[in-house]
Order: sequence, then C-alpha cells, then structure tokens
Amino acid sequence: MLLSNSVNFADIQAAQQRLLGIAHQTAVITSDTVNELTQSQIFFKCENFQRTGAFKFRGAYNALVQLSLEQKIKGVITYSSGNHAQAIALAGKLLNVPTVVVMPDNAPIVKQTATRGYGAEVILYSPDTTNRERLTKSLAVERELTLIPPYDHPHIIAGQGTTALELIQEVGQLDYLLVCCGGGGLISGCAVTTKALLPNCKIIGVEPELADDATRSFYTKTLQTVHNPHTIADGVRTPSLGKITFPLVLQYVDDMVTVSDAAIIRTMFFIWERLKIVVEPTGVIAATALLEGVVKAPGARIGVIISGGNVDLLQVSQLKQLDHLLHY
Repeated sequence: MLLSNSVNFADIQAAQQRLLGIAHQTAVITSDTVNELTQSQIFFKCENFQRTGAFKFRGAYNALVQLSLEQKIKGVITYSSGNHAQAIALAGKLLNVPTVVVMPDNAPIVKQTATRGYGAEVILYSPDTTNRERLTKSLAVERELTLIPPYDHPHIIAGQGTTALELIQEVGQLDYLLVCCGGGGLISGCAVTTKALLPNCKIIGVEPELADDATRSFYTKTLQTVHNPHTIADGVRTPSLGKITFPLVLQYVDDMVTVSDAAIIRTMFFIWERLKIVVEPTGVIAATALLEGVVKAPGARIGVIISGGNVDLLQVSQLKQLDHLLHY
C-alpha cells in the first residue's frame, strides 16, 4: 500500500468517520480550582478515558483498518513502551489482525500485561543493548509483517488528530492548545486540526527536561536526538521526532517548552487529588506546563490534552518517595 507522507485536515476528518462508534468520544472536564490557579479557562481533553487508556488507540485503529486484506491476514508488528503497544493489540483483536509488539523489558508491567491480554505476541528487549527499530524491521522482513510505527506514519498521525477535532467540536474557540510531545504523532495531528479550524490558536508542545529532543529540534530547525532518556514519563522516551512529524511540528506548532520530572509527578498527584481522575506521568506533561506556570495566559481559553492514564499502581509508593526526594 502506497502512503503519502503528507497529512492534511481531510485525512483527519476521514479518520474521525472510521473511528465513529469504535473509539470513545472522551470527556472534556473543567475545574474551578484550576481556573482560579491559572486565571484562565481550562478544558482538559481526557484521553485517559480512551480505549486502552490512551489516545494511541485512535491512530492504531485508523492505520490497521486501512490495511489490505493480504496485510491483515499476515499481521502487523510495532515497537512501543506500552500505550501504542496496547492500542495496536486491541485494534488487531477488533479487526482480526495478528499483532506482534516489541517492548522494552523495563516497560511498566501493567502495560505489558494489558498488551498480552489484548492478544498480541510480546517480544521483550533490553533498551541498553538493543536498537528497537532495527530489531523490529528485521522481524518484519523475516515474518512478512507490516510495520506500523508508533508515531511516524500518516494514518497514525491522522488518527491522533481526531483528539483535537473532538475537543474543538465540543468547546469551540480556544486561544491555546497544550499537547505533550514524544515522537510527535499526537501534536502533529492535533496541530493540523487546530490550525485548520482555529488559525489563531497557539499550539504549544511540552516535553520533559530529560527528553527535550523535540524542543531542541524546534528551536534549531535541525533534528536532534536523545538516547534512552531516564524521564519518569515512559511514554515519551522516544529518540527523536520522525521524518513526517518533524516537518509538521515546524510548520504548525507555535512553541515548545519543557518541564521537570519533579513537576510532572507533582502535577500527576494534584490531578488525582483535585480532578479525581487517574492519569499517568506522560499523561500530565501538557498540564504540568500550565499548572507549574511555565505557560501563562491569564484570561485565555486553553485546551489541554491529558494523553493517558496507564499508571502502574504498584509504583505509586515509589513515585511518592521520588516526589519527596526531589522536593527535599
């Protein structure tokens, strides 16, 4: 199947139709407490309520449903630390497509278990000694599987863009949209959508300080990389933006900022306690920039993507201890 590397708003609208009745139209929630703290009107798009607990299902299903019959019969392979892994596994189960997922051996157990639970074959590797892309491409050739990467794929990007499309359809005008950034699939799709519907809305990408390759890439206009970043936000431990996502980020995103791991943990517990929703560290990266004052826009209407909620509850006490150590 020939793919165009360009992603436009029509692609995202088409993806929304494919996902209708399959993906959840996730809730948008507000908080008087957050509005008072920020002196802005904040709209949280809660993709932690999406199928598999993250926005990734949108892109995964949109990619798999468009495969040829032969590709569906032979199956697909991907690499992921967890959320894309689960999304591909569930999309494969729904579409009767065999799935193989290459996962780091330090991926949260909750994500490994869920991926297997959806029916995928999981192949673990050591991120310290193995290049996941090379391993996956080798297995794809050996087994005649179609490779569906976690972010640098036009159908993945179009699917992720439906997140912002739903948000804007529900709340209307926004002055800012804050989106977490790893490999750039979510922010690319959301930025294409937002600029098509709300040209004056400012798109701000947010990364952990320990995985700031996209921010450096944005400011230098040259693709930067990072090797196995040790951020608490496992969902954005990507080496770089992709060949498709990097140009889209440069074209549509207005700014990139970073936040510390300490701030991410602080924000995660704040959202658990005050908004009463379960979110993972990666899921609150965009919210962290707002709640920690990295982004300030008094009086503005601001959309914030909560990207996922697949936190390993067995690690909560460790996160609490880390939070204490980082603060004292």
